[in-house]
Amino acid sequence: MKTIRLKKLVGAFAEDKDKARDIRIKTITPLVKKKKEITLDFLGVEGTTQSFIHALISETIRDKGPEALDLIFFRNCNENVKNVINIVVEYMQA
Repeated sequence: MKTIRLKKLVGAFAEDKDKARDIRIKTITPLVKKKKEITLDFLGVEGTTQSFIHALISETIRDKGPEALDLIFFRNCNENVKNVINIVVEYMQA
């Protein structure tokens, strides 16, 4: 399983959509296509924007369907980050 430590890449507040898109294109989507598990570790990330999370995971979920969520794990998320992730995931499944 691959782990991406987001704080190293985006800092304590994850808001850079371009960075999120790069992470998705270079790491998340290729692993999901190979049916490999990936952990997005939010340790040290105090907050995020909905647009960041959308850019990070929505295209992969749209392309690969709900089974993509069986391969993507979210770790060390505080309540604020959890809420934003849940909003995006629910939106993508609607």
